[in-house]
Amino acid sequence: MPNINPIVSYFVEQGVPLVTVTLLLMFPIIATLIAFLRQVAGIKAFGIYTPSIIIFAFLATGIKYGIALFVSVILVGMLVRILIKKFRILYLPRVAITLSIVAIAMLVLLALGGSFQRTGLAAVSIFPLLIMITLVEKFISTQIEKGDKTAFLLAVETLGIAILGYYLLKWSFLVNLIISYPWVILLTIPINIILGKWTGLRISEYFRFREVFKKMQ
Repeated sequence: MPNINPIVSYFVEQGVPLVTVTLLLMFPIIATLIAFLRQVAGIKAFGIYTPSIIIFAFLATGIKYGIALFVSVILVGMLVRILIKKFRILYLPRVAITLSIVAIAMLVLLALGGSFQRTGLAAVSIFPLLIMITLVEKFISTQIEKGDKTAFLLAVETLGIAILGYYLLKWSFLVNLIISYPWVILLTIPINIILGKWTGLRISEYFRFREVFKKMQ
């Protein structure tokens, strides 16, 4: 059992669950991780907020079922968009139809999980499910603005970040460090200031323009 910092102990004594305190303290680290991957690595994903909440949804569902739900939501969303595209309806009604069908698909998926004795899937709470379902709106808006290929690539990148963030939140060393020394999260501020002034090429751009670099040598 790690040494709990007096600050953390104070919040717990006021009735805030230790898990909630820990996750809220970990959030700046997750946000900084995503900012780093965006600014330095060139992994765009769906912004910062969407990957962040999906990471916490994975904590509630477990990584295996979380990935299954994520992939199912994206695939169903893509299929529904193709099916209703010919009706040429406005954006909001289209999203409402898509979310409704995705919700039904999730219910069917949970029922299938129960029938195959996957009790962990069948017992997933409503909140991570809602987080996954609302991902569809972000996906659809990206499809409309930037095309199917870009939307799919951003979804894959978001999933990759979510998996990385999940294992970061499950890393016992980091969790214990945050509980014992919560002031560590203040280091994310100067780190983000440095990231905000980043002017170098992203790692992905080195791969993207590798032929150009070869010709320059």
